[in-house]
Amino acid sequence: MEPQCDSKTYRFLRPEQKRFTSLGISSAWNTNDGVSCSSREGYPAYLWLLQVWTSDSHCKLVFCGKSHAESEIAKCIKSSNSLKLPDNGEFSILLESDLENLIKENSFRIDLFMNFLSTDKFGRFLIWSPRLSSTHDVVSPNFDELPIGAVCVADVQTKGRGRSKNVWESPLGCLLFSFTLQIEDGRRVPLIQYVVSLAITEAIKDICDKNGLPCVDVKIKWPNDLYLNGLKVGGVLCTSTYRSKKFNVSAGVGLNVNNEKPTTCLNAVLRQFSIEAFQFTREDVLAAFFNKFEKFYDLFVNQGFQTLEELYYSTWLHSGQRVIVHEKDEDKVVEHVATIQGLTSSGYLLAVGDDNQMCELHPDGNSFDFFKGLVKRKLE
Repeated sequence: MEPQCDSKTYRFLRPEQKRFTSLGISSAWNTNDGVSCSSREGYPAYLWLLQVWTSDSHCKLVFCGKSHAESEIAKCIKSSNSLKLPDNGEFSILLESDLENLIKENSFRIDLFMNFLSTDKFGRFLIWSPRLSSTHDVVSPNFDELPIGAVCVADVQTKGRGRSKNVWESPLGCLLFSFTLQIEDGRRVPLIQYVVSLAITEAIKDICDKNGLPCVDVKIKWPNDLYLNGLKVGGVLCTSTYRSKKFNVSAGVGLNVNNEKPTTCLNAVLRQFSIEAFQFTREDVLAAFFNKFEKFYDLFVNQGFQTLEELYYSTWLHSGQRVIVHEKDEDKVVEHVATIQGLTSSGYLLAVGDDNQMCELHPDGNSFDFFKGLVKRKLE
């Protein structure tokens, strides 16, 4: 028997029918002023989503650490009451021992993640919430309170962030997280998003290799989108502030692991391979990401991005791509064709024009697609 809801809940849910559909959840409105819902993939999503979306705005954050030292940090932060959220949003801090009443069938499993994790710094201090406006809203304003490498994970985001301040609602099954890092060399800050993107793609390949699976080949679309079989499955957002001669960077990632809507996801591709016995989980993908990222980040900090360039170019979509670029010529804009060669040291696109002159390509800031309206800057 499918779950039913009362008329009060029905009045809340009825205007949200399109939103349920966009998340891959079918809804059937019956004659008893009730609603029954089922997930497209057969997950018991209805009752969980109902609980999440009809709950009050009070946010619950669960703090935990991989080791005793990190667990003690969690206790100290809870007792200090120093954490803050944007707009003074209400929240409560819980410890891992308080988890029992929060865990649902589709909740992020902290214990599984910690078992998979093998880092020295990144991901060892974790904040989990069943529902957040944005994981960035937790890590970014609390940089001084959290240890470097801390990560915040949410099951559902109501105001996920993207470039150009785009905001959206993130569905169940999506891996949603933000984490902290710190760097002194400001010239390298724009390149961090590329290290994060590369670590995601290589982590997925590692999981496939270890489990004897065909390669799920996620590609990078410059500057910070992740694509699979021509469809977007994720993205990266990095923000930074400068304080005490260091750049405090908050890196956020959204990745479709088990949600086919609105495009596709990792597990959907496995099903195309007729593989039913194995599924990607958010826990193993996140742990594999940090295991890979920590190694890449050490190389990046100590030797520069050039040590990762060859691997990065094998994963991105743009080597040899022909693009139309704009160049100002007195009072008019002239279009040229250029061929992408790679990245410049500042993180923009390196290209060569039909006149064999090297140039750096910048987005014009007016288009959602970075490859429309590229602006050319000559390189000496």
